[in-house]
Amino acid sequence: MRPPTGSVVEHEGRDGLTYRSLRFTAYGKRRRVPLGAVSATEAQSALRHMLADVERGVWRPAAAAQAPSASDLAPTFGEFAMEWWTLTKDQFAPSTQADYWWRLTVHLAKFFNELRVDEITFDTVERYIAAKLAEDKPLSPRSINMTVTLLGAILERAVERDLIPRNPARGKARRVKERAPARSYLDAADQITALLDAAGELDRTVHTNGRHVERRASIATLTFAGLRIGELCSLRWRDVDLAGGWLNVQASKTDAGRRRVKVRGALRDELVAVRQRQQEMSHDAYVFATSAGRSMSKDNFRNRVLRPAVTRASERLEAAGHPPLPDGLTPHSLRRTFASVLYALGEDPGVVMDEMGHTDPALALRVYRQAMRRDEREKALLRDLVDGGKHSEEVRADSLSGGVVVELAQ
Repeated sequence: MRPPTGSVVEHEGRDGLTYRSLRFTAYGKRRRVPLGAVSATEAQSALRHMLADVERGVWRPAAAAQAPSASDLAPTFGEFAMEWWTLTKDQFAPSTQADYWWRLTVHLAKFFNELRVDEITFDTVERYIAAKLAEDKPLSPRSINMTVTLLGAILERAVERDLIPRNPARGKARRVKERAPARSYLDAADQITALLDAAGELDRTVHTNGRHVERRASIATLTFAGLRIGELCSLRWRDVDLAGGWLNVQASKTDAGRRRVKVRGALRDELVAVRQRQQEMSHDAYVFATSAGRSMSKDNFRNRVLRPAVTRASERLEAAGHPPLPDGLTPHSLRRTFASVLYALGEDPGVVMDEMGHTDPALALRVYRQAMRRDEREKALLRDLVDGGKHSEEVRADSLSGGVVVELAQ
């Protein structure tokens, strides 16, 4: 049998004194015993004795027990969630705070706010999921599940405080079935080259407030170093060791994410060129900064760097009679491209996992199996591209017979 638990409840009276009471569960019911204006030490001692009596079965409620007042009832979800948020929000990164606040205020609050936490049942959670799916513009299954995950984290605190006996938001049954998302990436050297060349064209023709935007170099950094978009935006020159040939990734959410990535030939050429254009910038400056010197935003990269480059590259490929780049390319697609290329070039899986900041061997295996489907000609093209050299005559002659040949911009 689970041992009884309880807590000391404090209330500051109008007379300035702090009054304390005990709240606990005994014989299947929630109980509250007032103590009056006692010290915190006395209250904790009384709680220990009370729980010991309950466990021995000798505790009895007062004969003239009063019906619980409104203050004895469990708090509403709105009250409890805001308390949870106030106590925990500073533990999260700013981006996580924004995400959690969106889930809480835009979705969970509208359905659960007026319910007491002990009124939320498994059926309540299932009705919430059904309501989200029935909306005119429903969230994706993954997004709905993320809101339920946050609900579960909040209600877990209610379980720990003995406000509810179990968490109704836990368990696979309280989840929407998700389809495996399509994982886009660039699987050929000519696709990578076409994207880089398109970004280079934009670099030469598009300017903002007179300041150059490093489109080609930023795309090359995602593709040849496997950074996450947040890591790219936070990259500073002090993290770039061009002499030693390493990128030191510091802005990551996990310990595994803080890592060193080898700067291979093609990427080194790109970063050296950027550094030469930014000689006046300090070591603390962002490598890919805004015109004001601040960190580039993720949306800025997606909308002003990657999307136009993908569009231009696809137009160039289609004009030459070749398939466009895959649909749905994102910054993370370029990170997957990096892992796939390293596996295709024969890098040790442990090295790839280290440079990616991965800890899941199953994920590494899935990428590895895809990469191994490339033929030897394609692997040779990829190696030449990553190393920063031109395609060898043998490989280029072979590619003319069926592949897309796009010159690497100098």
